[in-house]
Amino acid sequence: MKILGVETSCDETSAAVYDESAGVLSNIISSQQIHLQFGGVVPELASRAHLRKIIPIVEEALTQAETPLQQIDGFAVTYGPGLVGALLVGVNYVKALARSLEKPFVGVNHMEGHIFANLIAFPELPFPLLCLVVSGGHTLLVKLPQPLQYEVIGQTLDDAVGEAFDKVAKFMQLPYPGGPQIERIGTEGNPEFLRLPRPLLQDKSFNFSYSGLKTAVMNEIRKLSAAELEAHFADVCASFQAAAIDVLVEKTIRAARTFQLPNIAIAGGVSANKYLRLRLTRRASEYNMRVYMPPIEYCTDNAAMIARIGLERLRRKDQSTTRLNAYPSLTLNEERFRE
Repeated sequence: MKILGVETSCDETSAAVYDESAGVLSNIISSQQIHLQFGGVVPELASRAHLRKIIPIVEEALTQAETPLQQIDGFAVTYGPGLVGALLVGVNYVKALARSLEKPFVGVNHMEGHIFANLIAFPELPFPLLCLVVSGGHTLLVKLPQPLQYEVIGQTLDDAVGEAFDKVAKFMQLPYPGGPQIERIGTEGNPEFLRLPRPLLQDKSFNFSYSGLKTAVMNEIRKLSAAELEAHFADVCASFQAAAIDVLVEKTIRAARTFQLPNIAIAGGVSANKYLRLRLTRRASEYNMRVYMPPIEYCTDNAAMIARIGLERLRRKDQSTTRLNAYPSLTLNEERFRE
């Protein structure tokens, strides 16, 4: 089977062709630069950009894959969570395309896609598995007894970790997206410069909280003079990053030990963070655990991961109908794709 995947949940317009035997044949991602001047994604502008780009992006994906549209066996599209207008562009495009070609299609949960990015890089990914899903909108710890089975054992009670990175970066007047900027600058800093809290670190649950940490670092920045902040800019970035990631790492290791899961995966945009990758790998090695990390190009929003989970769904005859809609607040365990 060859699957065409489409991803338009936020500010990336992406299309990919995934071959059941050969893997990823193409994965085209077009990031919308218009949002940079606003310091964040403007939903209406995102929708309009998707409308302009979706057809040429799909055509480019097919060309790069050397696969005519008629040779596509099925379609997969993100239908939630995300920005409702942006989601609708992809959903309606794929519904029309599938109907015109009389081919099956399936709506894919965006968070499922991130998890399945690991199967692109590791086709023999072992189950059961613990997955840390970290992005601008989500922070989850998920147990997977086997593929397509999810048990959320922990989640953020307020801000997602990626959202906290972006908000702190904006407060420090760094360009959007802020997370990669803090990571880049923080590599030169002292992570112990600021004494920042590790929210819920000692809590017995596997939940997270980032609103307090975000406020704490902002308050510490306000105490510094302009000259002090300039002199210790990298130290502030390093201190915040260390506090945010320490909680992710320790909670993940604790969960893996509690449920006796020797295999850990990470997924989502924040999983591209090198400090997170290094810290988690080192801590996991202390307990003979293995950490699976997708290549950087499959960490951020992309259609290859959507096509991969779409293949899994369509193999099982798990198809959507033309009643499929966009669900901006879709949770991981909801299965409205049958509508």
